[in-house]
Amino acid sequence: MFSPYYAWARGRGAADPLDHVAVNAILYGSGPGRWAMTERGKGALIRSEDRLTIGPSGMRWDGGRLVIEIDERAFPLPRRMRGRVVIDPGPLFHAVHDLDVRGLHRWRPVAPLARATISFDRPGLAWSGPAYVDMNAGDEPIEDGFRGWTWSRTAGAGETTIFYDVETRRDGERGLALSYRADGSIERTVQQPVHSLPGTLWRVARSLRSAAAPFQIRTFEDTPFYTRTGCRAGPAGRTGPTVCESVDLDRFASEWVRMLLPFRMPRRG
Repeated sequence: MFSPYYAWARGRGAADPLDHVAVNAILYGSGPGRWAMTERGKGALIRSEDRLTIGPSGMRWDGGRLVIEIDERAFPLPRRMRGRVVIDPGPLFHAVHDLDVRGLHRWRPVAPLARATISFDRPGLAWSGPAYVDMNAGDEPIEDGFRGWTWSRTAGAGETTIFYDVETRRDGERGLALSYRADGSIERTVQQPVHSLPGTLWRVARSLRSAAAPFQIRTFEDTPFYTRTGCRAGPAGRTGPTVCESVDLDRFASEWVRMLLPFRMPRRG
């Protein structure tokens, strides 16, 4: 989705998206995080009904659980990332939401109330807790459809609340406010006020919807076009751990940003 190599290939004519695949693995902790996103060609891709392999990493369904094996090298600091993530999905949801009027861009929270068990030997760590799994699909480059978006999810007991606001290039602003519940139901919830978050080094505007001002704010990612933030926020009466992201696709589409991306996203053909 954010591959500069795929964007450059499209500029030269027809491009095969399967020739631009990657596993994006990120670890955050009390010290410096680790980021891996090595793009590979279609020769490194193996797909079947219950398994996906990209280079040395992959994922598979095993007895109702999603097992993710990660064996990557972090960039720009070349440190190893090797370990396993096991996702217990909980209730699976099949509703697909159109993000634009024409339905060219679609989003599906597959397992928004999942649990994860994580075990890594490089670096050595173990953790278990709430998890979230979703997927996106589109029929055109994402920067052709959107100027940007803000998205956040708040985890709670038996419920995950998601706010998704997009600024489309053709149809203006659109928003979703959804509550996914452990009984398998999905309800539209009340939109909350927008709160701006503190500025970042790259000055990407970031915000989220919350009944009250977010607090315990921590910046996980600060890039020229994308930010990921952790905080405590949420709808009225349900303040909890919240992850949010803000994306500026005008920035992403600029050549100067795409020239920077290979420093974080190398490619192996």
